[in-house]
Amino acid sequence: MTSSFPEISISTDRLVLRAFEPEDVPALADMMSDELVRIWTTVPPCYTVEDARHWVSLGAPAVRTQGRGIVLAVHEFLTQRLVGSVRLRGTDWRLRATEATVVTAPWARGEGYAAESLLGVAHWLFEDQRFERLELRTAAGNSAAQQVAQKIGCISEGVLRNAWITRDGEQPGRSRSDLILWSLLPEDLDGLDGHSPDAPDPNWTDPNW
Repeated sequence: MTSSFPEISISTDRLVLRAFEPEDVPALADMMSDELVRIWTTVPPCYTVEDARHWVSLGAPAVRTQGRGIVLAVHEFLTQRLVGSVRLRGTDWRLRATEATVVTAPWARGEGYAAESLLGVAHWLFEDQRFERLELRTAAGNSAAQQVAQKIGCISEGVLRNAWITRDGEQPGRSRSDLILWSLLPEDLDGLDGHSPDAPDPNWTDPNW
């Protein structure tokens, strides 16, 4: 049985998703230093170029080679500008199920890229990899993330109580948060345009990075 995803490139109407490369390091460092990323994810609060370089060279490749999932950089097709990242994690090869997390760069929010990249990955996952379930988890206070999950056809399955910790921007305070569990199955994509959702994304950054 397959125990790791192949090295792939996924194209949508406006985006190309592929493995991170060394030239992505400066933009990745800028993206992960954004305030919303600090609030909703587990990245180091002072994310540096060295952190980005380590992730590109060692961290992200290990996710794939160890069978845990895959990490894809999201680039605009026309400009090749880095606009985000999609990660599959917690992959269960027996159940053919995995969890998606997304980060959208602050300079690319409001363009519909989060939904477009997620749907591109979902189509590849279900059609090429024969997976049966994709999960997302969104913090209860992150209404923008919930809107994106709904836009791509996810179904809310309930609340994981007190299951997350959010950071208050640049402040040291931390607070507990519920997580909303969403799922997407192959049949949920019927009738959806998998590459170019009409509505723009809100200012969304996914938790669990």
